[in-house]
Order: sequence, then structure tokens, then C-alpha cells
Amino acid sequence: MSRADAINLLYIVAFVGFIVGLHMLRGPRTAVRGNQVAAVGMGIAVVATLLDRRIGDWGLIAVGVVLGTAVGVPSARAVKMTAMPQMVALFNGVGGGAVALISVVEYRESGGDLALEELIPILFAAIIGSISFWGSIVAFLKLQETLKRGFRIPKAVNAALAVVAVGLAIVIAAGVESELLFWLILLSAGALGVLAVLPIGGADMPVVISTLNAFTGLSAAAAGLALDNTALIVAGMLVGASGSILTKQMADAMNRSIGNVFLAGVGAGGPALAAASDGGTVRSTSAADVAIQLSYARLVVIVPGYGMAVAQAQRAVADLAAELERRGVEVLYAIHPVAGRMPGHMNVLLAEADVPYEQLKEMDEINGEFARTDVALVIGANDVTNPAARTVPDSPIYGMPILDVDKASSVIVLKRSMSSGFAGIDNPLFYDDKTSMLFGDAKQSVADVTGAVHEM
Repeated sequence: MSRADAINLLYIVAFVGFIVGLHMLRGPRTAVRGNQVAAVGMGIAVVATLLDRRIGDWGLIAVGVVLGTAVGVPSARAVKMTAMPQMVALFNGVGGGAVALISVVEYRESGGDLALEELIPILFAAIIGSISFWGSIVAFLKLQETLKRGFRIPKAVNAALAVVAVGLAIVIAAGVESELLFWLILLSAGALGVLAVLPIGGADMPVVISTLNAFTGLSAAAAGLALDNTALIVAGMLVGASGSILTKQMADAMNRSIGNVFLAGVGAGGPALAAASDGGTVRSTSAADVAIQLSYARLVVIVPGYGMAVAQAQRAVADLAAELERRGVEVLYAIHPVAGRMPGHMNVLLAEADVPYEQLKEMDEINGEFARTDVALVIGANDVTNPAARTVPDSPIYGMPILDVDKASSVIVLKRSMSSGFAGIDNPLFYDDKTSMLFGDAKQSVADVTGAVHEM
């Protein structure tokens, strides 16, 4: 067997690992094993690539592996679950940036003298990789709340940047050899990535992360075409295709088009009066009163949101649910597709707390249950429970499907304060006559309620 045949065989084994691992990610019981299978596949793909005779400086490769391991492993192990969306955005951006740098190196080493079938993928990878990198950096800063809300970027500016990037790429593809023009492509595409993500608010951030992830995959696949690297092509297409499907599903769940998310700037925040209280008052409650309501309920639906993640309250919530179930109370969890700051954020947190997967109900499944729900326990979920999405046309989240929490017989909301959610608007649910507010740290509040239930 020749070296080339051995490399191709290893690549096939690696691709099988990618596909099987991706398939196993469909359910929580097999997700961990799926990650392990895909990781083994990636290891095999790396080994196969290193066997290629075109590999140059082994010293630089070793330095890169050591640096990447030294930064990546401690970061991944130390990151809190509340910061996982930021970590996902950052790591995704690094992938896009790597592809953009690869495109620069390939163009420089060739002196611009490349066949069109190699040049076009390189130009595509440069544009999409640069957009992904800089867009992901902005997404990271917004999730970290380092960048504030309220940015307004004229659509004409973004359109002009897109025209410049694509126009310069066409000029180079037409035969003009210029490293300066190539750098201008990266610059204009990077500016487009920054300005396209800046106006987008927290309510849309899961869609943004998913889209940028798909961009990174597509740019990696293009780089694979230029480098004639099968592993990059297949892995990039898997990431690009799965990310695109996820983006479409999440946009559909919000009753919005992907273009509307990126071009309309919806969810970028606005005055809190978008969901006015209509002169209502907020009713505060105590842990003991909440415990009484929960203990005598037949059905309790827990609605987790980013507030639960911030307080790291998922295990306390699972303990409360277990205590209620011992008293014969049915407990379900209502999961909105964009609850939290990244796709599947609430699922990951609750799985970490060993909550049975059967109790996690997606929005379409759980909304029909709220009419028979005795108590809906909302833990830091603002935007995905906001009735303004149905009733206030000028609300930034108008038209977004929400969890029908307001149809429950009683609603209890756990919050630190009356501050607005990440979309920057007020929630009229908090002023509803059937709603009671339990203020304080969610983890401590849930623990207090659990203790009061236990003593009854």
C-alpha cells in the first residue's frame, strides 16, 4: 500500500468517525460518546495530514500544538457554564481566523500565480473566514456585555463593504496579482463581520452564533479545496451544513427569516416602554409562600433562562423538582429554542444537573400544557416569556414565538431585580395579577423554597 493510499484510508476512517459522532449528538444519552468518537476521528485526520509529504516545518507544527494545547485545555476546563456561549463564539472565531490566515499564506507563497480552481476557493475562504473571525469576536464581546446595546449601522454601509470585498476578489480572479488587494479583501470582509453583528441584540445571539459557526465550516471547506486536503473539505462541509440547518430551524422557531435577523437589527434593544406595564404593580412573595403553591399543585412547569445559568442554579432546581415529585407533583421543563445565549444552552445546563431528558419539553410541545399548569416557575427567563411579542407591534421581539407562561393559573418569577432582559425591554408578565416575584439570587431562592417544601 502506497503512502497516498494509506492517507486516504485514514481519512475515510476519520470521516466515519465525524459522521457517527455527529449522529450520536442527537440525544443526551449518546452525546458524550458522540463527542469522543468525533474527537478520535479528528485525531486520525490529523495523523493522516501529518503523513503527507507536503508537510514542511515540523518545528513550527510542534510549537503550534503545544501553544494550542496550553491555551485551549485549561480554558475549556476552567470556563463556567454561564460563560460557555462566549467560549463557543471565541473558539469558532479562531477557526475562521485560521482559515483567513491560511488563505493569506497560500496566496503569498504562490505570488498570486494560481490556477482559477485554486484561486476562487482561496478568495472565498478569505472573505468568509474574515467575516466569521471578526463577527465572532463582536459576538463574544456582546455576550460578555463588554459592548453595550443600541448600535445602529446603516444597511448601505454593510452593503458597500460586501461589494468592495467581492469586487476586489473578482479583480484578483480576473488576473490582477496584488497582495495589497488581497489584504484589502480581508480588511473589508472583517469590517463587514464587525458591523453586521454590532446591531444584533441578545435575543438573536443564538442565531448569530449558529450562523457564524456555519460560515467557519464553509470557509474551512473552501480552504480544503484550495489545499487539496480531503479532511478539511469533509469536516468543513459537515460543520457548514449542520450549522446552516440549525440556523434555519432556530430562525423558524422565532418566526423570523435569517435575513431579518442580520439586516433588520431586531432584538438590538430599545426603550423599556416597548412592553409597558399599563400601570400595573409588582407583587413580591416569599420562599414560604412559593413552597405552599408548589406543594399543592398538580402540574408545575419550570421555565429556565439565562438567570438560572448566571446563578448556577440548575442543581438546586433539580433538587426542588425531585422534592416536589416525591409529593406527587408532576414537574416539566419548558425549553425555548433561543433561551440563554447559545443553541441548546438550557439543555446543557439541565443535563449537567441530571434532569431526566423526558421532562424537557420544547416550545411547541409544552405550550399546549400551560392551560392546565397550576404554577409556572420562571427562573431568569425574560424575553422568551414576554407577551409583548404577541401584542406590542413596535417591540423589538414582536412576532417571536414565546412560551405561553401567561396562560398558567399562577406564575412565579425568580429575578434579582426588575431589570430588563438581554433584549433591553420590559416584560408585562411581571405586572400580571397572577404573577408573583421572588427577588434574590436564583440558586439561593430555589434552595430556600426547597427547604420550605421539605419542612411542610
